[in-house]
Amino acid sequence: MQTHLARLIGSRAPADGNAQCDPSSRKPPAPCHRRCPSPRGQRDRGLRAGSSTVHPSGADNVARVKVRPRLLVVSLLTAAIVSLGLGWAIARSSTDTSGGSDSADSQLRPPTIETNAVVKGDGLPDVDVQTLDGTEVSIRSLGGQPMVINVWGSTCVPCQKELPDFAAAHLTYGDQVRFVGISFLGASDREESFARDRGVQYELLYDGDGAFINNVGIAAFPVTLFVNADGIIVRQTGQLNEESITKFIESDLL
Repeated sequence: MQTHLARLIGSRAPADGNAQCDPSSRKPPAPCHRRCPSPRGQRDRGLRAGSSTVHPSGADNVARVKVRPRLLVVSLLTAAIVSLGLGWAIARSSTDTSGGSDSADSQLRPPTIETNAVVKGDGLPDVDVQTLDGTEVSIRSLGGQPMVINVWGSTCVPCQKELPDFAAAHLTYGDQVRFVGISFLGASDREESFARDRGVQYELLYDGDGAFINNVGIAAFPVTLFVNADGIIVRQTGQLNEESITKFIESDLL
């Protein structure tokens, strides 16, 4: 009898000597040396076994980061106003710079024939110019017959181009009209040779001190004055060719 009971108890004991707990079983578990975990306890251990841990303080931190719509709108409006202000300042600066450049260009723009004073209808000024050897010659003393006065200089490109045309016109009308070339540069052999090398045979004078040019109001070259026998300027022009010179002599002086 005792032997039978011992066998019966031994068949119910676990192999490791500990009682096995089955939470899903409806039967009460057998006594065991360790406390049997509850289903809730198993879930808690499952969470602790994972890589992520949820801390109560995390919920607090998320709650503190709150988007405030009013502050966001104010920030956006401020940024827009600042952007508009910067854009206006840049545009204003560009306009001022452009305007300044135009002003500077107008001030630096070289004079043109239109810049010269209008002397048509005026008499020749009472000033002196010089010959190559430095002799003083009165401009008014040149009158008494129709005259073509060409104001030129060897450094003036348009002046260089028209010298042969005046030389040709002089060959045609030199016996009827007096041709005079007045250089705005000082008298020099180089200046004299420059004109002679281009066929000029008429009288050459020099206005090295600018007395004639300043009195007549010349700022741009070349200039040609057509003067009648009474010493009155009847036409003033810029650069000419032989055809134009011939036309004005025929219409204004002969």
